[in-house]
Amino acid sequence: MIANIVKPGSYTRGVLRYLFGPGTATVHTDQHIVASWDGFVPDPGPEDSLGHNERMDQLAKALDLRVRQAGDHAPAGHVWHCSLRAAPEDRILTDAEWAQVARRIVHATGIAPNGDPDGCRWIAVRHADDHIHIVATKVRGDLRPPRNWNDYHRAMTELTRIEEELGLTRIPRGRQAAVETPAAKRSTRAEQEKAKRTGRTTTVREELRHVVRTALTRAEDLDEFFNLLADAGLQVETRTLPSGDLQGYKVALPGDTNADGEPVFYSGSSLATDLSLPKIQQRLAAVEVTAVDTSPAGRRPNPWHQAAACAERIPHHIGHSPADIAQAHLAAFGEVLYAMPLYAPAHLKDELRRAAVAFEHAAHTRARVDHKHARALRGAINGMRHQPTDGSGLAMLLDAAILVVTAVQRRNALHQHDRQVVAARQALVHLRAAYDQTFPEPLAAMASLKPPVNTVRRYAQHVRDAVPVYAAQILAESAWEALAATLAAAEAAGHNPAELLHHAAGRRSLDDATSPARTLIWRIERLGDRHAPSLQARAAQARSPRVPHVPFTARATAATPLTSAAPSSRAHGSR
Repeated sequence: MIANIVKPGSYTRGVLRYLFGPGTATVHTDQHIVASWDGFVPDPGPEDSLGHNERMDQLAKALDLRVRQAGDHAPAGHVWHCSLRAAPEDRILTDAEWAQVARRIVHATGIAPNGDPDGCRWIAVRHADDHIHIVATKVRGDLRPPRNWNDYHRAMTELTRIEEELGLTRIPRGRQAAVETPAAKRSTRAEQEKAKRTGRTTTVREELRHVVRTALTRAEDLDEFFNLLADAGLQVETRTLPSGDLQGYKVALPGDTNADGEPVFYSGSSLATDLSLPKIQQRLAAVEVTAVDTSPAGRRPNPWHQAAACAERIPHHIGHSPADIAQAHLAAFGEVLYAMPLYAPAHLKDELRRAAVAFEHAAHTRARVDHKHARALRGAINGMRHQPTDGSGLAMLLDAAILVVTAVQRRNALHQHDRQVVAARQALVHLRAAYDQTFPEPLAAMASLKPPVNTVRRYAQHVRDAVPVYAAQILAESAWEALAATLAAAEAAGHNPAELLHHAAGRRSLDDATSPARTLIWRIERLGDRHAPSLQARAAQARSPRVPHVPFTARATAATPLTSAAPSSRAHGSR
């Protein structure tokens, strides 16, 4: 719940006329008083109601009674006006609940303390579902002004208690609000009204930010970044120093003009703090070029597999790495989400765009970002543009993305960052919707290659050995047949399926996985993408004594080696 306290001056009737009128920025409906200083004040009702003007006169005179009595001793700006607005995701409060909130606020701010017969006269007006207005005249019954110093901060403190007691969204305040401030700059009220007038679903600032972020995920250098902005239809202008060095840039949306018909430009920093020119230059310098495989096969690592592998490590960074490192990985992961709609099927693009926007508000904080810590992930993003994915690669990355956003949501909940929790929850809704539309086709193709029954039984025992806690769930899932087929394909390529399962299970916890079987499929597919050991290496492995396997539940996070082959056979896995 948000409070806004203003001192509109000394014209009480002018404030009342607005509150009970039709509204300007928003439409006022069912205007009525929900609480007042004595409960017996005249209620003017809507402007077109019978007797409205007479009751308005009576109400204004009643509120101003003590102001007239105080005469020259009355404060110059005696009207006190406070609006209280619930969060968009909150339930609709009843009139009785809003009345309770109003009484607590006038008490907390010193306008009308509980049990004080000389408290200021006040009313609370409701003309919309999500907010009320409190109007008071700042003269007490003893004709002295109220002790309402520091009223805004006192109201904020009381609202925190109200949110907790009524089960409303807890809005960050004070130091917590500073930590939760997202990189994205909020659209102004005027921009929101302009979007409504022009029929846009988003403000120009939000649309420009989305285009700029999308271009940044594709650009390899600054020239390409500006070219991509121009290709997207934006008007781009740059500023240069006398030395010839770039100083900044600004963008405008075609057709968005001011009253004089001139384009409305936004600088990068006005879109988001991390979209200023210096921050973009730092970001573009922190890309690790995808390495080319120098083995005889000469294969280039699959960037979709690399991105998924990097993303799966982010929950560990959130819980164990310094803030700047964790934030670097989250910033790079946000770029992954902005990149995915570029390469995804048309029917998934909207869901993925919404997920990217929601995650931007869920993950960004004021923590310093050192981009070099996410070079591998950004290199994978760069590689994605050169290697279109099939459904399998996209599903794999979406599965890892859901684990990342779940970890972000948990972190925000732990620190009581409620608005960011809501944003993370929204991102999860869109990611899961995209994932649910993506995984069935590749899994069905895998399951169609189901191995013989005896082989499936052998794999089932491997599952029981590798993940005893999840074995029953995995074997009961519809994805089990696809998992068995994935193990068979890996075994045919020369991998040891038992060790492959142990390695896949030991890489990361499966606690947050909606489907442990599907998560293991994507991990094994990535691991199987590595070159299988040679015939000589497998012969040496067969002659070597096996190290007893430690069950997953008793291990730390260290992974069991994939094979006993020479290091060159493992050198090209995802980092």
